[in-house]
Amino acid sequence: MKPNIDYTLYLITDRELMSTEKLETAVEQAILGGCTVIQLREKNCSSLEFFEIAMKIKKITDRYQIPLIINDRIDIALAVDADGIHIGQSDIPATIARKLIGDNKILGVSVSTLEEAIKAQSDDADYFGIGAMFATDTKTDAKLTSIDELARIREHIELPIVVIGGINKTTIPEFEGIDIHGLAVVSAIISQPDIKEAAKELKSMFKKGKN
Repeated sequence: MKPNIDYTLYLITDRELMSTEKLETAVEQAILGGCTVIQLREKNCSSLEFFEIAMKIKKITDRYQIPLIINDRIDIALAVDADGIHIGQSDIPATIARKLIGDNKILGVSVSTLEEAIKAQSDDADYFGIGAMFATDTKTDAKLTSIDELARIREHIELPIVVIGGINKTTIPEFEGIDIHGLAVVSAIISQPDIKEAAKELKSMFKKGKN
């Protein structure tokens, strides 16, 4: 059965940016601070290393009953029995991804326009990562999405929306009044000296904005 996911604070990992020695430590601290989803993203390692890292992270997410999403690599997601997969516009098509992972796993798709969102919804996506909302060092080639375009997507699409790209304490207030489901964050959590406290603060800001 497909898990029911709380997307409020969605951590995307980056070992090159983390303030801790071990990724496991960073992920656990983020969860303790209130992260509700963990996406494991590894662009610069072998398949074996990615698998081994995923197995270690899965033990932590299972312990705290937090969903684990694997970025891009459907083979790794299936190998470790992750809760889902997240793909971008240049990855394998969403329709194929859904066939491979089945109906019981979560499928997230990165979109930056209403047209992309409509297509991803018709391709059986479960949620969208929308952005990049702001310029970010973690993805320098990302196409920016305006707040107006985000509002258009929200108006026409009912699926959960997670905003990504330059999400931090300064930019969170920009989303007030738009019914998004969560914040996808990289450096504003994983690079901070106190990961747990950083996560706690961002989650509190988001919830205050929703209320």
